Amino acid sequence: MKLGVVLLAAGQSLRFGGNKLLTDFHGEPMIRRVLSATEGIFHRRVVVTRHPEVAELCGEAGVDAVLHDLPHRSDTVRLGLEAVGEVDGCLFCAADQPLLRRETVASIVMAAAQDPGSIWRPCYQDEPGAPVLFPRRAFPELLALPQGKGGGYVARMHPEWVRTLPVHDPWELVDADDREMLDKLLEMDAGRE
Repeated sequence: MKLGVVLLAAGQSLRFGGNKLLTDFHGEPMIRRVLSATEGIFHRRVVVTRHPEVAELCGEAGVDAVLHDLPHRSDTVRLGLEAVGEVDGCLFCAADQPLLRRETVASIVMAAAQDPGSIWRPCYQDEPGAPVLFPRRAFPELLALPQGKGGGYVARMHPEWVRTLPVHDPWELVDADDREMLDKLLEMDAGRE
């Protein structure tokens, strides 16, 4: 299968109080953690962002960037999917999940290879999380999402397409939405070593 990944990095970090993707996470910008977790697995990686500094950092890592200032999550999904191009499936991955494991990303890709028509997402104790891999058959709906909606809208519209892959660490599915959560994720990461 030829798969793409869209790194969702267009949030304004209002709850965080600054550009969280460039915030130090054990000696590197937080977004580098997700770049590492997705490296070498996909045919094409694209970051969608409204931050030129994030685009520059991703460019240095060999990841194409789409800069935009459109207001909605649906815009970010559409722009990313268009930029990825002709692929059989696409993983949408939040760029603020610093504990996401490369093994989890690879497992989602392997599961999709066995069942390419399904929507694949990780879960912890039956609670679904992200990132989410969508098959090609979902692309028309992703490209035409209602204003402000994300990929979860398509997954809810087609529950029969959704498959989950259990993970053992709930922290890898957590976004660093605010500084309190960032501190908790830093603490959990330090405990892994």
